[in-house]
Amino acid sequence: MLVLFISKSSASPSPARHHLRLHRLLLSSALHKTTPLPPAATGTPTPSRASGDASSPASYSHYIAALRSCVAARAVRPGRQLHARLLVSGLGLDAPLATRLVDLYAACGHVAHARRLFDGMPQQSVFLWNVLIRAYVREGPREAAVEQYRAMLRRGVEPDNFTYPPVLKACAALLDLGAGREVHEHVARTRWAADEFVRAGLVDMYAKCGRVDDARRVFDGATVRDAVVWNSMIAACGQNGRPMEALALCRDMAAEGVGPTIATLVSAISAAADAAALPRGRELHGYGWRRGFGLQDKLKTSLVDMYAKSGWVSVARVLFEQIVKRELVSWNAMICGYGMHGHADEALKLFSKMRSEAQVVPDNITFVGVLSACNHGGMVKEAKEFFELMVDVYSIKPTVQHYTCLVDVLGHSGRFKEAYDLIKGMSVEPDSGIWGALLNGCKIHKNVELGELALQKLIELEPEDAGNYVLLSNIYAQAGKWEEATRVRKLMTSRGLKKIIACSWIELRGKSHVFLVGDASHPRSDEIYEELERLEGLMSEAGYVPDTTPVFHNVEDDEKRNMVRGHSERLAIAFGLISTPPGTKLLVTKNLRVCEDCHVVIKLISQIVQREIIIRDVNRYHHFVNGECSCKDHW
Repeated sequence: MLVLFISKSSASPSPARHHLRLHRLLLSSALHKTTPLPPAATGTPTPSRASGDASSPASYSHYIAALRSCVAARAVRPGRQLHARLLVSGLGLDAPLATRLVDLYAACGHVAHARRLFDGMPQQSVFLWNVLIRAYVREGPREAAVEQYRAMLRRGVEPDNFTYPPVLKACAALLDLGAGREVHEHVARTRWAADEFVRAGLVDMYAKCGRVDDARRVFDGATVRDAVVWNSMIAACGQNGRPMEALALCRDMAAEGVGPTIATLVSAISAAADAAALPRGRELHGYGWRRGFGLQDKLKTSLVDMYAKSGWVSVARVLFEQIVKRELVSWNAMICGYGMHGHADEALKLFSKMRSEAQVVPDNITFVGVLSACNHGGMVKEAKEFFELMVDVYSIKPTVQHYTCLVDVLGHSGRFKEAYDLIKGMSVEPDSGIWGALLNGCKIHKNVELGELALQKLIELEPEDAGNYVLLSNIYAQAGKWEEATRVRKLMTSRGLKKIIACSWIELRGKSHVFLVGDASHPRSDEIYEELERLEGLMSEAGYVPDTTPVFHNVEDDEKRNMVRGHSERLAIAFGLISTPPGTKLLVTKNLRVCEDCHVVIKLISQIVQREIIIRDVNRYHHFVNGECSCKDHW
């Protein structure tokens, strides 16, 4: 047994505060005495220990204290030495000492050693079960954590409030809703159902498994909700596409007098970023500073992401430069921020600085940002080079996101053979994003044959998504194949599929104003259309002629022009112009892609009114300034 635990190992780094205490304890322990070792005990020593040998009360207390310090310092090498001494002294199976040893090996990541010790003990306390479960959650495999929990119940050991949170964390990581419900059912029969950390674990588990409504029921059922439970629910909504609900919860939390933590602010700011709710994000920014969180790098990193997603990339960069210790997540936030806005040069410069000056090793998220920047900038050669760098130099296995960026930039450039060959040679199964990127390229370059193939794959993956049929119908219409376009739309109708209704919204003074195509329901509708008419007159004087090709209906040109004029993003922009002072930057969000004619019109409007207009559509951000767009007409 001795050989099993004295294998060669690297020492774990010890925190400075424990080093001196550990050193003193080891100097005073039986390890450093020169008296001969006594014979090994033939059994487990009793609590009353004879003085003068290794199991004397003085030596025993030294062992307990030394092992406690080893655990605190994560110092596995001196812990192994102590373990060896205990084995030859006959104390290897002493329950309190063995418990400390299991805790030490588990804390240092030596889960197999901890498990062997655990299995050799005649009795295992709930503390020991918890130690092993936490180790499996931290080090893996997480399935073993769930199995240990079940074994614990079979042995008749009752879990406590330190058991449930890590088990629920394992269920969340495994996306094992069945196991999570099993734990929840057991918790409900115990007194720990009201524990705030257990409730937070349940909320997080349901959220990770995509069951936000179940998470909300757990949250609403809590009689006392502290910051931990609130934070879990706010994060649950933010991570599952409910950013406005997350922001509402943040307000409710403050109204109930629960003080926010840094985790609260980070989750709420991330929700504001996803909702493109810049005013709310700025309020949270100011609130964080007033509460004393302003110097924390976690807050600054979340603000970098929020301002970038809200179109204020320059503000994001200022905050990025203020981060004292730039971790990988901070670099990723700024690089991805540049990438999503099409600022390819800035993204690549920052990536180079990250590697050369900061010596930070990129991960798969970094390369998503870099490849996205290349894609939005139309940089085919650079995209291919960075993809090779990721695979060959950093040994990062490409994900679907990486392939999607590369397929998209190749498709946009009309390099369909390369794009299709890349898809056929992918190391992962192509998903709808891959085929959607190829189909979009086919639409741009009117490649009907490959577009039909891409649609066939998309229908197999997403048979209920009407957008795929609409895109192919548009490809046919662009090529003048009206019969084929009609056939596809009839196929949609026969399958009961409906096209997603285009809408755009703009947030002003904390309120969102939503517009549909040809919308006349807004209280200021007459003023909005008057503003559009005024702008159209000025654009016509500048030589603008409406491009009706985005209208894929076989109708008269006049009707097509009227349909284009009423697009939702134009209505939102006109409302923003009449509702804000001159020079105010506008941010409009759209649920679909901006059409070609609206892209031209918004460029002209930005020049006429001398304002920066940002459009966040389903694919990317467009910054319109003085008649030009950041995408350089590549989108």
